[in-house]
Amino acid sequence: MIVVLSQGCAANFGEGEKIARILSQKSEVAFTFPEPRANNLIEHVNSDTKNIAENNAEHIAEDVTEHVAEDVTEHVARHVANSVPEAFYLNVCTVKGNMGAMKLLRKVASTYPNVPVYITGCAPKDFREEAIRAVPQVQFTSLKELEFSMHSPTSPTISPPPSSSKPVISEATHRGNIMSRKLNETPAPTFDRDDSIYNYNESPRTVLRESPYIGIVNIEEGCLDACAFCSTHLVKGRLHSFAPNVIVDQVQAFVDDGCLEIQLTGQDCACYGFDIGTNLAELTQRILSHVSGKYRIRLGMGNPRHVLGYQEALLDCFTDERIYKFIHIPVQSGSENVLKAMNRRHTARDYATLAHAFTERFDKFTLSTDLIVGYPGETAADFNETLELLKETRPTVCNITRFVARPGTVAARLESTAEAVPDTIKHERSAILAEAFQQIALENNRKWIGDECTVITEKPGYRNGTTIARNIAYRPVALQGTFPAGQMLRVRITDAEPFALLAK
Repeated sequence: MIVVLSQGCAANFGEGEKIARILSQKSEVAFTFPEPRANNLIEHVNSDTKNIAENNAEHIAEDVTEHVAEDVTEHVARHVANSVPEAFYLNVCTVKGNMGAMKLLRKVASTYPNVPVYITGCAPKDFREEAIRAVPQVQFTSLKELEFSMHSPTSPTISPPPSSSKPVISEATHRGNIMSRKLNETPAPTFDRDDSIYNYNESPRTVLRESPYIGIVNIEEGCLDACAFCSTHLVKGRLHSFAPNVIVDQVQAFVDDGCLEIQLTGQDCACYGFDIGTNLAELTQRILSHVSGKYRIRLGMGNPRHVLGYQEALLDCFTDERIYKFIHIPVQSGSENVLKAMNRRHTARDYATLAHAFTERFDKFTLSTDLIVGYPGETAADFNETLELLKETRPTVCNITRFVARPGTVAARLESTAEAVPDTIKHERSAILAEAFQQIALENNRKWIGDECTVITEKPGYRNGTTIARNIAYRPVALQGTFPAGQMLRVRITDAEPFALLAK
């Protein structure tokens, strides 16, 4: 068994699933961390052996008892050996620092010290150096290397089959459930001439993924920007859009396989197609025209300046009930001075124009954005402009981040100058933004109270005995009761909180 563990955004999880599908050609694949059971099993064996000896002491000789104990111990040893993974593939995210990725790496290396560990994902130079210091035997690879190495049976980055028998592919859902299918049900990979990577034409009901009802479709990788604070573009590089026909086929395969939600994702979905003569609106319309079925599409994050070029066409896409009324357009700051220092190539008014266009055309539309506070050189006046933009555009989702320099970026050099904003001020400003945002989000969510709507269940809630679902605007809806993921339910919204709706 090979274990693939992903972190971060939907784009990273989508790549993790692609990696799993490649590795599944040679071995069993799982998406959950296998907690070691050796100690529990040994304790169980010792207890069983003791019971056997005590219960049968009058009827069997000591050597027979020892023989039984040896047999049980050997059985457990084989069981434990079979449960140890062949390899781990850690598809890491370091956008907000190395801490989360390093924690995962140390957990894997300390729990399974003799199992090979491969790292993929957003792994910039500073993370690689830190990872090697902590776990010298760690190896680095990438999705693209794995795709091409499929044709090399001696590739060091793909584990060999565990035995000569036909392996089984395990699909672990978000709840840790296991579904299996035979390897020989998977067609051989074919090279798509419209793309630079291998694509897999998976048969219906056999698409390996983490969630049984969510299909993650990576539509592009890389971007057309070079933001001063971002390390992702140093790893992912320039924009590379995947062919529209390949994307449509993948969406169709997921829908045929029972997916109710399709997530179109990438590093910057808004610039999708700019390198191949199309755009996100045209791709979305193509999917809606060619893929029938009961599903909803969630569009991934996109920078504002790219959306402006096809704004009306994208707005038209949202008139289809199969598109979640949700858009994520990160502005990062309300100050033109700060945006310029960040090398963001949009203005605060660009973002505001888009925000108003979507929220005015569609009632209860979910606007999502990102804000960074404490960027080097940010003054009190700059921060106030950000606060005012937040109040003007009234997003329902807002990721507020205190600036942390990523090594190798332009912003990292600024952090060591007099322009650096003290941590105390960063915390003060983020607290002010958070308070203002939560009030806005609460007011937005209260507009749903009394509505009856159809939701799709997603996962267990944070509170015992609850389930989280999503409505047409991709708002999380907390339901009383336990429901399996992927059910469509008719509910009534009874109350609201800043981060969720409550329903019965």
